[in-house]
Amino acid sequence: MASKILSRRKHSVAEEPVTSVLPDGDVPYDPNHEFDADEEVLAALGYKSEFKREFSLFTTFCVSFAVLGLLPSFASTLYYGMGYAGTAGMTWGWLVAMVGIQCVAMSMAELCSSMPTSGGLYYASAVLAPPGWGPFAAWITGWSNWIGQVTAAPSVNYGVAGMILASASIQNPDYVPTNYQTFLLTAFIMLIHGVMSSFPTKWLAQINSVGSTFNFVVLVIVLILIPAATDRESRGLSRFTSSSEVWGTIYEGTVFPPGISVLMSFIGVIWTMSGYDSPFHLAEECSNANIASPRAIVLTSGVGGLFGWFLQLVVAYTVVDITEALESDVGQPFAAYLMQCMPQKIVMAILSLTIIAGFFMGQGCMIAASRVTFAYARDDCFPLSKFWKKVNHTTQTPVNAVWFNCVIGIICNLLIFGGEIAIGALFSIGAIAAFIAFTTPIFIRVFFVGNRFRPGPWNLGKFSIPIGVVASGFVALMVPILCLPSVTGSDLTPDMMNWTCLVYGAPMLGAIIWWFVDARKWFKGPKVNVEHLMLGRAGNVVEGEEAKGNESGSDTAPDPDSKKGLEAEAQDAPVEVK
Repeated sequence: MASKILSRRKHSVAEEPVTSVLPDGDVPYDPNHEFDADEEVLAALGYKSEFKREFSLFTTFCVSFAVLGLLPSFASTLYYGMGYAGTAGMTWGWLVAMVGIQCVAMSMAELCSSMPTSGGLYYASAVLAPPGWGPFAAWITGWSNWIGQVTAAPSVNYGVAGMILASASIQNPDYVPTNYQTFLLTAFIMLIHGVMSSFPTKWLAQINSVGSTFNFVVLVIVLILIPAATDRESRGLSRFTSSSEVWGTIYEGTVFPPGISVLMSFIGVIWTMSGYDSPFHLAEECSNANIASPRAIVLTSGVGGLFGWFLQLVVAYTVVDITEALESDVGQPFAAYLMQCMPQKIVMAILSLTIIAGFFMGQGCMIAASRVTFAYARDDCFPLSKFWKKVNHTTQTPVNAVWFNCVIGIICNLLIFGGEIAIGALFSIGAIAAFIAFTTPIFIRVFFVGNRFRPGPWNLGKFSIPIGVVASGFVALMVPILCLPSVTGSDLTPDMMNWTCLVYGAPMLGAIIWWFVDARKWFKGPKVNVEHLMLGRAGNVVEGEEAKGNESGSDTAPDPDSKKGLEAEAQDAPVEVK
């Protein structure tokens, strides 16, 4: 057997959370190339480096914060956040929702530190699942996550198009936007983002740094401008609504009891705060990924949650008439709200800034979605995966995956012709799909793996399981809540139906049927070539022999005593590449 021995270094594959012998061809060995720390971590997870690592903690945070897009996200989902429960749902309701959301973010960051790969949650589900269940867990997580990702840019760009056309209505009250015009404008924005997302990684990092900085600066400007420039007093009102009314009045936006209405209003919070998983999917393009990426996840969620709450407070204390804002002929609740309490020039200035911020947000969503598609196509999850997993030789980015998502997104926007309720399903779909994908590996890690989990350098320590329990419980509560319609009985017509169950449930049901009919025969989860020790399962790792039982969710029986011994062996022995 021909072999080459890698000399021991301060950082080696053997010191990563996986003990392995790496077969030639899966992880290429070049005697003239010394693996850096990031390449070793990725090699230990079973993948070769295919991207340039030109993202840092800051630029990764910039992408995720751009995807979060607090101001345009808030403007796009005001119909739900304020329309279901009023100002009470926007104030203390946001705080309650953020407890669950932050728990999900921290648990996800812990997984990212342990497994920093573009496959992200999908990869984690496969590795952590009980023996034999890895491929199915990966399949469900992957499809749910992809649905959430692929609907993100279309929903954001729909919101941006709505604000652009609402601005035209403000300037010309006789103009009423049509569904056809909204669709064409949204599709045009999607095409622009497709072109931009096909740029080289270095350009993308620079563009998103500008976009994220702009988003943050505009958010601060709007937080200051709205309370400073409000003209409520000239309209015979107090400058701000009293705190007792803001915090204590629940708007009857649904037929359900107030408590349920507040929970239903969480769709705005959850959808707004669903972009913090982006650092996970960009981990293979980030330097020092197993520390920088989880930090970016928690930083995005924490900063986004705090500033998002400030924005909620500003609007809650200045809104004049919720019903009028929701039913205005302008067709965009945020624009209608601004017209109630601001001079027209200030309204146009805020809308313009929000539109630009939304444009950058949509582009960030397109980038993140393309990385998810690439990662899943790499493991043949999609039909014609061989096309979607190609990396463009010129830009070193997954251009085919970008345009695949772009076409799917434009098709999704055909829901515009079904009315506001139908297109609104994109927002609830994004919230549900994303958080089911977020929580599946967290649930498996908490309830099936427990203390056998091998954390990375960024971890929650003794708080890991309690925080994971809260995260799992929060999502389990919210999934059925977000599927409820706002009306029931004879008022529940097709126009008023919550289409989330159908638009999300149909593709997921199709994916499950596909699994049992055919996919289970050939889909074995992430195509890794190493045995993971995160579960304490001992593989037949012998110097000079290839690791056996290397499929995700393998049936190798757990051996608590073997883990320690293999770890010691990993630290002392060189790694052999055959």
